[in-house]
Amino acid sequence: MERPLPAIAKAFQELEKEVEKGGEAVISVADFAHACSLISVLFGCLGMAFKFAEKDYVSKVQDLSKAADEFESLPAMIDYDIRNNSVRDGGSHTRNLLRVLRGVDMVRLLFQQILITEGNTLKGPASTAYDQVFARHHSWTIRKAVGAGMFLLPSKSQFLKKLNEEEDDARVHIQGYATSSGPIVQYVTHLFLSKDLGTEW
Repeated sequence: MERPLPAIAKAFQELEKEVEKGGEAVISVADFAHACSLISVLFGCLGMAFKFAEKDYVSKVQDLSKAADEFESLPAMIDYDIRNNSVRDGGSHTRNLLRVLRGVDMVRLLFQQILITEGNTLKGPASTAYDQVFARHHSWTIRKAVGAGMFLLPSKSQFLKKLNEEEDDARVHIQGYATSSGPIVQYVTHLFLSKDLGTEW
């Protein structure tokens, strides 16, 4: 994909339209997995600091893509795992959904920080996003490795160049994703909470 940012923003804006329907909102597994798959390239562009996230995220999005052949909606997919008492099993669709959701949320926070942080460094924005989403779920060893990798992050301009973007255009799409992904994170989080699953596991 030559310019992933516009496609990422558009995909999540389409999901947001579904969420805006209110109580009747039902996001399909296929649409969610497709939108999330577009984010994968971002982790690769961030370098070694998020290498762990790229590999883990990609494999779990692929699982959701396959699950779309069997389940039409995210609630139906979760309900299946609940009935089979497999929600928290390693490799379950619901467990993978939670891991993917964290990746979506991390990118959302990263983009928010990029928009409000001056200068050309990504260390501050990336560190804030990691600390808020991933850090509490990782061992001390992983946290230390990620911390060291933060010093190897590309600059903001290098990051945008990898994405084939100029800063002014990029900000529009970054804002588009940061705004539209928030309701998606809230929607999926609500699915977990409404089924008494929680999200801290």
